[in-house]
Amino acid sequence: MFSEEMWPENEKKCAVVRKPKQGRKRQELLAVALGVKVGVRGGFLWPPLKLFACPQISSLVRRAALTHHDNHFNYEKTHNFKVHTFRGPHWCEYCANFMWGLIAQGVRCSDCGLNVHKQCSKHVPNDCQPDLKRIKKVYCCDLTTLVKAHNTQRPMVVDICIREIEARGLKSEGLYRVSGFTEHIEDVKMAFDRDGEKADISASIYPDINIITGALKLYFRDLPIPVITYDTYSKFIEAAKISNVDERLEAVHEVLMLLPPAHYETLRYLMIHLKKVTLNEKDNFMNAENLGIVFGPTLMRPPEDSTLTTLHDMRYQKLIVQILIENEDVLF
Repeated sequence: MFSEEMWPENEKKCAVVRKPKQGRKRQELLAVALGVKVGVRGGFLWPPLKLFACPQISSLVRRAALTHHDNHFNYEKTHNFKVHTFRGPHWCEYCANFMWGLIAQGVRCSDCGLNVHKQCSKHVPNDCQPDLKRIKKVYCCDLTTLVKAHNTQRPMVVDICIREIEARGLKSEGLYRVSGFTEHIEDVKMAFDRDGEKADISASIYPDINIITGALKLYFRDLPIPVITYDTYSKFIEAAKISNVDERLEAVHEVLMLLPPAHYETLRYLMIHLKKVTLNEKDNFMNAENLGIVFGPTLMRPPEDSTLTTLHDMRYQKLIVQILIENEDVLF
């Protein structure tokens, strides 16, 4: 087996691994990764290196490709690292050093599969690019994870449901206030989890538009991190308490800028839609205040699971959503 002295300690050498030149031969790339020379004298090392380390090259090259991937929707996302026991030799995809030990040699991102040392995980940039194969479902999935995995601006559920609602439901009385059958809403949820963007929620399958609105509200409720994130919750509540209208609007706008890009874009798109709903108030009887009552607790939840806090903040939650709807053209 190879000794620790054979592995590179110079980070500049490691950088070559993460940014390999196009067309470099696999043998040369592997030699650089391991910090050994494979020439006339070192040729005897190639067979064992190829046997044990070639499987690692694909992951190192993938890491380099992700670093340079030109993603149109460049949302930052932290890695979801968990301690992992690797079978066989593995190399850290951050520093390119060998991962020593028999168990718990390092950590693996459960969203993109990145393998690194536990210490290296503290220095890995927020550049997680989730692998669709690792995304098991649409509902209950982190919002940023979902949009990065599908390379979209917003979650597909939001886009598809809103398009369907605007196509045939804007004049429906009590839109979003009236609940659809829970069983049918669960069917829509399973359809999205199973079929993704190919899920059929047309009128021929679900003639009751309240089923679609119910599925959309359920998606927002099931998010592990609400659209209005836990980090910004208290700031929004404080902004809602400001009595001066202009100052309150300015404060809300400042807090909006703190939202993660995927959350901001989803909220913006939803508010544009809800504004359209209010324009049909004569038919659906839903104004901004009514929609605030419905969507306040759906879009924002207090960080601590306290019934008392929820009840106390309910009027401010309603007010925040009402402000966002009425001023969507100014705030976004």
